[in-house]
Amino acid sequence: MSTPTPRLALVTGANGYIGARTVGAFLSAGWSVRGTVRDLSSSTSAALAAHLASYIASGRLELVSVPDITTPNAFDAAMRGVTAVAHLASPVVLDSDDPDYVLGTAVGGTLGALESALRASSESSESKGLLKSFVLMSSIVAVGFSGSDGVVTEADWNTEVEEAMSQQGAAEARGMNVYVASKIASERALWKWVAEKKPAFATSAVNPVWVAGPPLYLPLSADQIHGTNQFIWQVLSGQEYPPGPPGYGTHVDVRDVARLSVFAAEHPDIVDGQRYIAGGNGNFGVPQAAADVLREAYPDRRDVIKKGTPGQGYEPRWASPPNVPKIVSDKAVAATGQSWIPYDKMVLDAAKMFEAFL
Repeated sequence: MSTPTPRLALVTGANGYIGARTVGAFLSAGWSVRGTVRDLSSSTSAALAAHLASYIASGRLELVSVPDITTPNAFDAAMRGVTAVAHLASPVVLDSDDPDYVLGTAVGGTLGALESALRASSESSESKGLLKSFVLMSSIVAVGFSGSDGVVTEADWNTEVEEAMSQQGAAEARGMNVYVASKIASERALWKWVAEKKPAFATSAVNPVWVAGPPLYLPLSADQIHGTNQFIWQVLSGQEYPPGPPGYGTHVDVRDVARLSVFAAEHPDIVDGQRYIAGGNGNFGVPQAAADVLREAYPDRRDVIKKGTPGQGYEPRWASPPNVPKIVSDKAVAATGQSWIPYDKMVLDAAKMFEAFL
């Protein structure tokens, strides 16, 4: 491992879609970054290293392997000398037949990272006092979609899925509920741990809505486009697209999610003990909206992109429709002084990258 560097961020799950963007955002903000990946020889790790080769050569970026995030002390070595931690490493499995693995890995990885952070900041550690901020990448699914009077804020929790999992039992659970339960359990574990251990470093959680937008680098092929971006590729490439929205229809650009992690790292006094919904405040779209945006932006592809029923299924200026939960993210906007990248720019910037596959 390299010598500890001032303003050194640890990004776990660095080769993921959001993780890579987070690494890029920290580097652009002047930080040095240590990124953990499960396998340094994987195609995604190699692609990240190739894209950011100049930062590796300059010593501002190093990638290290943490094969199993649930192993005791798994993050100890990676945690040395860091100023901030963005913990993104967690299983994203939507159809698992092994719910205990998904839940155990999500919770165990979070608690393991927190314990390593605590050891790194202890009295006996050479890194004592360096760590200022620990931010967990949670999800809107941990907040839920049924707040008071249809308005969802950071005060809400997804108790519906918690109750369903409690009645059903984790061993019998399947599908999306397992993923949702893992995000809830992981964030619950964070706040319980904080209440018990009272760490000297700030802790916070980022809860993004449906994340889309341009990845840090182009994947090797179209079939490797991240799942949350598939609707953009489907529309651009002329495939049939579903009428309904992905998730609950409210989007956030991956660049904004990464920006919020950097903000948390740089403002521990503001974020300590807080959750922040990333996205929301409208930014509602369906694949038909993406088709309308792309048919206007690509007039030469109007015979390729499915026309559908223009203007249907979404509101002007990407406002929240009256029949869906209103996800309010004023808290993050007020804290950072910056609003969200709008839906049409998110779609257009991703499509620009995916042109390479046409």
